[in-house]
Amino acid sequence: MKSFTVPAADAGLRYHDIAGEGPALLFIHGLGCASSCDYPSIAADAALRGRRMLLVDLLGSGFSDRPTGFGYTVEEHARSIVALTQHLRLTELDLFGHSMGGAVAIMTARMLGDRLRRLVLGEPNLEPGGGFFSRRIAAMAERDYIERGHDALVRASRSEGNDVWAASLAMSAPYAVHRSACSLIAGSTPSWREMLASLPQPRSVLFGESTLPSDDAEGLPPLGVDVAIIPAAGHCMAWENPAGLAQTIARALF
Repeated sequence: MKSFTVPAADAGLRYHDIAGEGPALLFIHGLGCASSCDYPSIAADAALRGRRMLLVDLLGSGFSDRPTGFGYTVEEHARSIVALTQHLRLTELDLFGHSMGGAVAIMTARMLGDRLRRLVLGEPNLEPGGGFFSRRIAAMAERDYIERGHDALVRASRSEGNDVWAASLAMSAPYAVHRSACSLIAGSTPSWREMLASLPQPRSVLFGESTLPSDDAEGLPPLGVDVAIIPAAGHCMAWENPAGLAQTIARALF
């Protein structure tokens, strides 16, 4: 694992840099998750093997630092990713972002400009309001979430059989999770959907089969965004069908 100090936070952003050919494929995880947990099996799949891949743990998550003074907004996460790409002197790259990481990836794509080659998203946040867990988290005051909400959510997730997310969430800084959830609720102007629609690069959005029907799956193609379905999976596609996710990402990139 490698480390990069994000100048704006004076904190270490940690990532796996898997050697390979062609433009780097950079993975951005969702709320309470970590790329170091979610994506090794995806990177090892035959469909993607042989290309350079970067598995990044966002600040506050996984093995990255947890600075208390950082805002953990979607935009700040995106700026951290852009700073990493500049540090690595990446002149061309692809992005994959899941859920909250999808919103981060959209903002990152906008900042990268013509350095971005292709954008692939897994059930991204496109509008303000967040999802089930971010709404649950943001409904509490930050102090209350830190003192009791975070541990309660970890315990509840384990009891509900969501063991992998519970383990990743337990490693995340509670204030980072809360601030990121609040950012998802607040949204962005323009919206992440509007940003996605305006990008000139090829864009694909992936949905788990059990997530359907979805208004986004029907509404994105008229905006010029390709849609693909991951069989035998729902929102947690990296855990539920890693091979299917790897193969679908590969098809979107080539």
